[in-house]
Order: sequence, then structure tokens, then C-alpha cells
Amino acid sequence: MFKSLTTRVIVTSITLLVGGIFIYATYNVRHQQDMLIETARESTELLLHTVESSIYNTMHLGNVQDVGSILAMVGQHNQLVGVRIFHPHGVILRSSIPNEVGRTVGANDYRLYQNPKNYGIFDMPPHGEVLSMVKPIYNEAACHACHGSKARVIGVLNINYSLNRTRMQMLDASRIFIFSSVAITVFLSIAISLILLKFVKKPLDNMIETMSQVENGDFNVRIDYHGKDEIGRLIGSFNSMVDRLDSTQKKLEKLHFQQLERADRLASIGEMAAGIAHEIKNPLAGISAAVSIIKDDMDQEHPHSMILGEVLEQVIRLDKTVNDLLFFGKPSLPQLSCVDLNSILKTTLKFASQHRGGVNIEKRIELEEGLPPVYADDKQMQQVFLNILLNAFQAMPNGGVLTIRSSLTFKNDGDFVRVDVSDSGAGIPPQILEKIFTPFFTTKAQGTGLGLPICCKLVQLHNGDIRVSSDKDTGTVFTVELPACHITDDNKVSEVTL
Repeated sequence: MFKSLTTRVIVTSITLLVGGIFIYATYNVRHQQDMLIETARESTELLLHTVESSIYNTMHLGNVQDVGSILAMVGQHNQLVGVRIFHPHGVILRSSIPNEVGRTVGANDYRLYQNPKNYGIFDMPPHGEVLSMVKPIYNEAACHACHGSKARVIGVLNINYSLNRTRMQMLDASRIFIFSSVAITVFLSIAISLILLKFVKKPLDNMIETMSQVENGDFNVRIDYHGKDEIGRLIGSFNSMVDRLDSTQKKLEKLHFQQLERADRLASIGEMAAGIAHEIKNPLAGISAAVSIIKDDMDQEHPHSMILGEVLEQVIRLDKTVNDLLFFGKPSLPQLSCVDLNSILKTTLKFASQHRGGVNIEKRIELEEGLPPVYADDKQMQQVFLNILLNAFQAMPNGGVLTIRSSLTFKNDGDFVRVDVSDSGAGIPPQILEKIFTPFFTTKAQGTGLGLPICCKLVQLHNGDIRVSSDKDTGTVFTVELPACHITDDNKVSEVTL
């Protein structure tokens, strides 16, 4: 349930809303209670001052007996529990309740008199909570005739104001506020949920459904949304992405169709080339033999001898091209055996060094000792490395450094012997690098474009891997990896890593 983003947002929003309203409601209820208590206190204090003024006026006129009548009349107020005057020592002198005259005033009321704070809220059974307030009656000059001049306070006026009605008002106000808060919370929760469902969840669900259709290959679907908000911009970006995917897919389909047509044409050309090569090979052999006999019978200083030599070179080049075409069209299967790749590299380098392009090349051999043998055809591997070495020589016409390294590597859960052949030439441009293993692609004037494709095919027939990297600053590196084999004591291959 909570995996849904919309659900989490709704729950979080409602939780924050409820928490905020609860805090506000608690604060407001307490504030209203304090205000009602303060109102009750002000009413009691006003009543206290009124009673005090009446008592002073009565006592100034000498009508001391009327004090009790004033207290009894005031005590009839429905919110007053009692009105009394008690002696500073605590004995009740006058009261709205006649039977408590002469008794000791309540402990709470007497403590109020001794406390700087002149009011307090106490529980007074059976009246419940009451607001009690006291006010000393000071011995003024007009009072000296009856009370003498020694005592500073001749009495304490005490009023007990019932808070039952105030509490009912507080309860009613709290109920109304809580009810309104709950109603507002429910209304806002429903409103937030509907807004999120309409403006967030519905567009997102629509986008998810559309994305599923796109994932299944339908690039014709689009999302119709006219909003300018973040969701609208997201949907706009999504529609734009689908447009580009649709366009790219059409281009890829067109390119794939072109590649299939090209592959079909190349297959036809290959078959035709193989047939033509068979028809050309025998006549070339006859031409080569005839030219060789004529050249051998002719004096080497004869002017036609050089021409015949060039003819022989061209015949040899054509014969190599024919052999490459035949091999690429139908390569012979390798005769696999466990061979030492380091030995093949040394032999191939020695043979390649006889080429005139390798005279000014510095050759560095860094072969790791103790490498396991590889499961390969030694003659085909010589052909692969010879082609790579000759290409490296041609990449350094003005001299350079050729480095051959061998090492053991682990890939595809098996051991492979790795050979890196690097040169310090000018490097291969990126647009050419990606095509060097393409049949018939060449940048050489006299090349057939089959050398590296044949190398690639031979390495693949050995379940190996060939790749190339090149940089204009460091040169080119050809990497060949061949599976290693392990031999038991009885000279049998016990495991071949393929």
C-alpha cells in the first residue's frame, strides 16, 4: 500500500495536517479556558470591590448591623457560594451564610490572605471548583471610633465564586472547536486526496500504462495532457522521448534492412569471387611458370629481364589475393593441438624481420615465462601474428618501436594466454578503426582488405578474441587472447578452456 508515491504523499499530508490542527486546537482550547477563568476572576474582583464599597459606606454611616444584610443580599447571586468577612486571626465575623459566623474560615481562604496573590481556584465539595478571592479591609481614620487605631487590618473580605458555569462554557467551547477542527481536517483530507488523485496519481498511472506499451514495442502511443505544471513538463519530455525512439527505431530498421541487403550482396559476391578465384588460380600458375622460364633463359642484364621480374611480382600478388579470397570464402578448419604461443611469436617475429619494412624498427619482446600452452593450430596462428606484425611495420615507415607482450589472464571462468602487439606509429583514426575487420575494406593502394578479417575469423575459430585500440599519441595495440590447455602426465589434454 505504502509503495505508492501518491499514497505516501496523501498519508504524510494528512498526518501533518492532523498534527498541526491538533497542536492549534490544544493551544486554542487552553487559551479560551484561560480567558474564561480570567473573565470569572475579573467578575469576582468587580463584585468584591462593589461589596467593599458598600460595606465602607455602611460602616461610615454607623450602620454596622446592615453589613450582614449586604452580605446576605450579595450571597443570593447564583454564581456565589459564599461571601464573608473574617478576622485576621481567621474567625468569621459576618457571612451570607448565618450559621458559619463565629467559625474558623477555610484553610484555603486563610492561606490566600497570607499569600501575596489574592485569588485561587480550589475544590470545595459539594460546590465543585470555586474561585476564591480575598481583600483586606484596612483600618481607616473613620473606623477608629469603633475599632481603635492599633490594628491595621480590621477584617478580610472573602468571596467564593462558583466555576461550574464557567466550566460548562469551557466544555461547550472545546466541543465546538474540536468538532469544527475534526470537520475541517476531514474536509481538507478529502480535498487533498482528491486533488492528488486527480492531478498526480491519474497522470502518473497514465504515464506508467503508456510506458508499458512503449516497453512492449508500441511507439505510436502518446499521453494527452495540457497542464503547464511539473507533471505536464514531465509528460512533454516523455512524449518527446517516445518520438525520438520511434524515429530511431525506423532508422535502425532501415539500416538493418540495408545491412541485410549488403550482407546478401556480399555473400553473392563472395561466392562469385571464390568461383572466379578457382578459374584464375590455374592460369596464374601457368603464367608464372612460363614467365619464370623465359626470365631464367634470358640474360639478367637484358632490358626485358626487369620487366619480366615485375610481371612475376604482380603474378605472385594476384596469386596471394586469390588465395585470400579462397580462404576467406571457405577457411580450412584449424588442426588443434597444445602449442607454445611464446615459441610461435619468436618464430613469426624472426620471419617478419626479414621484411624490408622492419629494418629500422626497434623490437622489444616481453614474453612471460611459464605460460601454459594454448589449444591452437600453429600455422594459422603464425599467419595471424605475421599479418599483425607486417601491419605494425607499415604503420612505422620512418622507424619506431614494436613491442610484443604475452601474459596469462582469466576470463569466462577460464585461463587465457594474452598477446599484445603494439607499435609507436601515428595510430588509426576512429572512423577507420571501427571498420578494419570489415571484409574488403582497405586504405592501402595494393591491399585486398582481407588480411585482418581473415585474422579475426581464424581467432574466432580458435574460440579466442581479437581486438584493437589506437591513439594518435601512443600508437596502436592489437590484443589476441587464446584459451589455455592443461596436459596430464600421460601427455593428454585434460582440460581445455573454451
